[in-house]
Amino acid sequence: MSAPSVHHPSLNATFTGISREQQGTQIYQYLGIKYANVTSRFERAEPVEGFEGAVVDATRYGPRCPQVDIDVRHLLRIPKSYGIPVEQEDEFECLNLEITCPPASVSTEPLSVLVWIHGGSQVVTFCSAASKICDPTKIVADSIKACKPMIFVSINYRLNIFSFGDGVEKNLALKDQRLGIDWVRKNIASFGGNPNEITLAGESAGAVYTHAHLITGPPVKRAVLASGSLYLSSPLPIERGNGLIQTLEAKVKRLGQSSLRSSSVETLIQVLRDSNINTMWIQEEPELLDWETRPEQVEELLIGDTEYESVIWRNGVEQLDGETIANAFEADKRWGKKLCNMYQVAGDRPTAAKLGALDLVNDARYALPVEVISEKLEANNKRVYKYVVDQPNPWQASSRSHHAVDLLFLFDGVDLSFNPAAHAVSKEMRQRWISFVSGEAPWSGNSRFAFGPVGECKEIDERQFAARRRIEHMKVLRDAGAGVYMPIIFSLTAGRISLLN
Repeated sequence: MSAPSVHHPSLNATFTGISREQQGTQIYQYLGIKYANVTSRFERAEPVEGFEGAVVDATRYGPRCPQVDIDVRHLLRIPKSYGIPVEQEDEFECLNLEITCPPASVSTEPLSVLVWIHGGSQVVTFCSAASKICDPTKIVADSIKACKPMIFVSINYRLNIFSFGDGVEKNLALKDQRLGIDWVRKNIASFGGNPNEITLAGESAGAVYTHAHLITGPPVKRAVLASGSLYLSSPLPIERGNGLIQTLEAKVKRLGQSSLRSSSVETLIQVLRDSNINTMWIQEEPELLDWETRPEQVEELLIGDTEYESVIWRNGVEQLDGETIANAFEADKRWGKKLCNMYQVAGDRPTAAKLGALDLVNDARYALPVEVISEKLEANNKRVYKYVVDQPNPWQASSRSHHAVDLLFLFDGVDLSFNPAAHAVSKEMRQRWISFVSGEAPWSGNSRFAFGPVGECKEIDERQFAARRRIEHMKVLRDAGAGVYMPIIFSLTAGRISLLN
């Protein structure tokens, strides 16, 4: 099978990719395409404008941003025997993207494009295509079989301290992603894509970033917020960022380096590891001011959550005793007792208190934002399609439908055929996403869609939704306001997130 190639006049390059077969369907991939250059640490990247007539080898995945190594198989309950290749890392070469597309013969019309922003608490690459866990070939192959061919683009970007910076330039990940999205708009036509039919999508931290792009623009046709939004990780004051920077700066100096900016990559990673920096955040900047009240610049939105999102705080919260949890609730004299009673939090009932704390985190950071964002968009006459993922983990059902389990179903990168119910949900989820990306309604706009829990996928009404989520709790949280429940959540979860739960 000959290698595919694309000649790109405006970039003055010919890209040579690879051809893969997915269950009898041919797929082309162009890997490791550099969309921007990092010329100096902690500075804005510069877009790649061309390749000077080069034949660009796009047959290998590009390097990712340097990061503390974590085993993503933990959270997803993937068996230890599943091998994940070691991925190359390079601070200055990590701004690259991957294009997975049908052969040109599939369609004479420009194709819809999905641009994917991965998650990972803004510090790691959680499930890359290179790991095979989030390999998009099945999505693209299924789109061809459904006669709705689409292109899938994955963007790599700077992470952790390389994105956070040292106080001068902030939010470099957002700015990197913006360059990547701009690259797609300008260049995807040569790969068969339609720059006017872009769906911007992300999961967890990827959804946080996606939501930020919807606020700051430019507009996109469609977007997917899977298990995340700016309500999960909102922009925080510069002072808090400066505090973290000062702490890390002091630590690299104790290791013999003069500053974060001039430190070796190895020292920076060591400091992040030793400091247990397992999450970071978007820093406040003018373009994100008043984000809660500003309109999302998108015509159609797909948005939803899994049943047990707060699992990523479980190990941390379970270390607290009942009295500590109860005291956090009771700090608010007006609402504390009501919230304690509602979430079954009592100092002398430590197990119930821990579960109640996790339920509060789940409702406030994930479930309630789905409703708030949806209502805001619907009020502006935008189409919103809401869903819930309730299918439990394929290998360990007792782990429930936890945070990030939807990645297993959507990509099916780790074969799920051993579990017929999970396999059915996986196929259904891809078909619904493909319809949405193609501009079709994935289900009725006046109902929600449920993936699982027993391999069954169907539209559900509000009564059925109320049997799956704590809607009465969310009503009380709305009445109380974020000023009441967010301080409780911060006191219970600060520094306790982990992707190794």
